[in-house]
Amino acid sequence: MPGRILGRKMMWGNWTSVSEFVLVSFSALSFELQVLLFLLFLTIYIVTLMGNILIILVTTADSALQSPMYFFLRNLSFLEIGFNLVIVPKMLGTLIIQDTTISFLGCATQMYFFFFFGAAECCLLATMAYDCYVAICDPLHYPVIMGHRACAQLAAASWFSGFPVATVQTTWIFSFPFCGPNRVNHFFCDSPPVIALVCVDTLLFELEALTATVLFILFPFLLILGSYVRILSTIFRMPSDEGKCKAFSSCSSHLLVVSLFYSTAILTYFRPRSSTSPENKKLLSLSYTVVTPMLNPIIYSLRNSEVKAALNGSSKGPYACGDKTDLDEN
Repeated sequence: MPGRILGRKMMWGNWTSVSEFVLVSFSALSFELQVLLFLLFLTIYIVTLMGNILIILVTTADSALQSPMYFFLRNLSFLEIGFNLVIVPKMLGTLIIQDTTISFLGCATQMYFFFFFGAAECCLLATMAYDCYVAICDPLHYPVIMGHRACAQLAAASWFSGFPVATVQTTWIFSFPFCGPNRVNHFFCDSPPVIALVCVDTLLFELEALTATVLFILFPFLLILGSYVRILSTIFRMPSDEGKCKAFSSCSSHLLVVSLFYSTAILTYFRPRSSTSPENKKLLSLSYTVVTPMLNPIIYSLRNSEVKAALNGSSKGPYACGDKTDLDEN
């Protein structure tokens, strides 16, 4: 099989460097199980694309869904589509046709866009938490704080945040010599399994990677956590139970999405290498790269009355994270 053969090698200075990599993926499983995984992941992939495209179309076409919340949700759906296109098609190929080889440039490209979409999503989730915070904790100033220009700037900043981390990380990793073996023990070119193949000291890079991980994963998560501490504090001070229920319901979808994404991302990148086997890391990675992008549009459509109303053709139209009028009255 083509993926079982080690890549061709070329000379570079005093190093012998590989020109392609082999994605181990799920090759340890039987062929029958890999076919079942292919069918499962193909179904998830189609549902993910259709769900996120539907969210984009509905929130764009429906005049009642033009609030900042749905503007950021559209951006999140674009990110999820990009995330899936970078990872899933190649993974499906490794399962059904056993095409486990990936070129040096292909591996670098996949890693670049994985970093780009991942960092951008972390920052966008933090931006969405800030939107909920302003809507619930400072509703009277919401139109001024979250105007069209401010929302566009926040979204652009979230997208732009992916460029520096992707450029620095990917360029640095692929400037190292790879002397063989060339088997990447993962289903895509992620940083830890690729850097394990480098044949020089990578301590300085690993320190930089840890710093980038803290800045683009942990720091946005702490911002989200701080926002929800303030949100919950405000909700608990509301005099009526109905107001509390409406306020919490308005941001519950985002809170659930954040919990799914960050729980597995933190477990993957902040645990010691020795405490998690490569197979467990693959399962954790599947959660935030494959499963969560599928669940996001489902969560927002099933738990959001405005989106359901728009899909049914009878949207009422929210103000922001929730209905501003309802929040003000409570």
